[in-house]
Amino acid sequence: MNGAVTAVADGVVPYPAEVAERYRAAGYWTGQTFPDLLSAAVAAHGGRTAVVGTGPSGAQRWTYAELDARARGLAAGLAERGVSPGDRVVVWMPNVPEYLETVFALFRLGALPVFALPAHRSSEIRYFAEHAEAVAIVTVARHDRFDHAAAAAEVAAAVPSVRHVVVAAPSGTDLPARAVTLASLRHTPPETLPGDDVDPSSVAFLQLSGGTTGLPKLIPRTHDDYHYSVRASAEICGLSPDTVYLAALPAAHNFTMSSPGLLGVVHAGGTSVLAPSPDADTCFGLIEAERVTLAAVVPPLAAAWVQAASASTKDLSSLAMLQVGGAKCAAELARRIPVALGARLQQVFGMAEGLVNYTRDDDPDDVVEETQGRPISPDDEMRVVDPADPDEREVPPGEVGALLTRGPYTIRGYYRAEEHNAEAFTPDGFYRTGDLVRITARGDIVVTGRVKEQINRGGEKIAAEEVENHLLAHPDVVDAAIVGVPDDFLGERTHAYVIPVPDRDPPRPNALRRFVRERGVAAYKVPDTVEVVDAFPVTGVGKTSRRALRTALAARATEKAEESPS
Repeated sequence: MNGAVTAVADGVVPYPAEVAERYRAAGYWTGQTFPDLLSAAVAAHGGRTAVVGTGPSGAQRWTYAELDARARGLAAGLAERGVSPGDRVVVWMPNVPEYLETVFALFRLGALPVFALPAHRSSEIRYFAEHAEAVAIVTVARHDRFDHAAAAAEVAAAVPSVRHVVVAAPSGTDLPARAVTLASLRHTPPETLPGDDVDPSSVAFLQLSGGTTGLPKLIPRTHDDYHYSVRASAEICGLSPDTVYLAALPAAHNFTMSSPGLLGVVHAGGTSVLAPSPDADTCFGLIEAERVTLAAVVPPLAAAWVQAASASTKDLSSLAMLQVGGAKCAAELARRIPVALGARLQQVFGMAEGLVNYTRDDDPDDVVEETQGRPISPDDEMRVVDPADPDEREVPPGEVGALLTRGPYTIRGYYRAEEHNAEAFTPDGFYRTGDLVRITARGDIVVTGRVKEQINRGGEKIAAEEVENHLLAHPDVVDAAIVGVPDDFLGERTHAYVIPVPDRDPPRPNALRRFVRERGVAAYKVPDTVEVVDAFPVTGVGKTSRRALRTALAARATEKAEESPS
């Protein structure tokens, strides 16, 4: 590796040189890049099935050699279109085989994927494209009754940097102006591509944060740090060429990508099965047909699978392990999973910014059921501090506090977010996760809540401020506050309090929900319920402290929900 290709340097906070050297000396950072990852898989497992799924052109089953050939051909076509090393490209795709083709094509080209979720809409995609100065958007024609291609074309027309819209669709599909099909870009590749010589310390891609204020931040992950996370996760989870992994959650989620996820399966030479929908009928059918051994879900989905299993006639006997992450898995649900599904449970607690924790296969039942596991690395540093203490002094062992962390795969700063980084990171490089945790005597993490103003709706993180801003755009709304209300299925659901403009007819709750939806936001961000009130029902708080206001409103909403459960 001569480092001839480097990712964008602006806006990326590097690891301190002495820290990076220590991680290399410890064997965490090996200099392997993501093009190397696929090359190694092709060399060792070229004829084995890499990916199974249904894409725009129908059912697909590709070997590692075929996946690599497709990725190289697409990389060549993108290069002819002017996509260059270091360019950012928004990847906005559901669970289709072309997703992996696109990601590895960008890696081969030395370009940087910017991962968006299929549930995102034009508001979020435009923000990602503008913030990253993306040169292209790769998407599908339609998904979940939404016209992705048209939305991508609208974003491209509004964002000057976006020169290309690439759509995974059958030939002959009616596409918007400026959009081309992905298949039309596949060309015969040259013997070498720019990404084959990429610098392993450079940024490989940009992921999305959960977002606690406004829209999500972009997370720069390097080849070195992320590959260590993938490799170590695959080892902890016991992946091998016999692993058949079901990607039930969106492929762009950090959980689905790397814990151990799709990239961990490539590292091990196993098979990834992409589920078009996470529902039990679809996934149970794939488990039976493909003899799936490992799947990963969020707690609400785990609960739905547990409930559906008793009535299902599908053969789930191949499923050896079910990972549950994205939000805390309640102990009661944890105890039901092995009985209902016949699979071992593995709890996963992690974040796209870095730190990932797993329960281990040899952990006692009480640890698996009641904790969220231990970190990947012996060099994952964790501090549990008093969130009310301005000096962030650590709480006594075993007590609840705010989690701070740094380590060989935890970022040192968000992308182009200097002001936010000053709040999210300590001067000595610890990331303030915003999670409230306690650590047991044997070192396992128990998640107890959140410090930040973030709602965790079924594993999808919602920033209250972002949704409030959309409600405030309504001409009949003078103020709004979004709170999370406990929900047995989702963990939390969203409830909006809205103050109407005086002397006008107040807007109807359903009209406000429709207004937010029509502003082009992801469906999961639309408030589950809306309540129009004359004033916020709190005293002594005012409107200077949104956190105190939301705390009071959340308590009121929770009390009402308990009195009249929906």
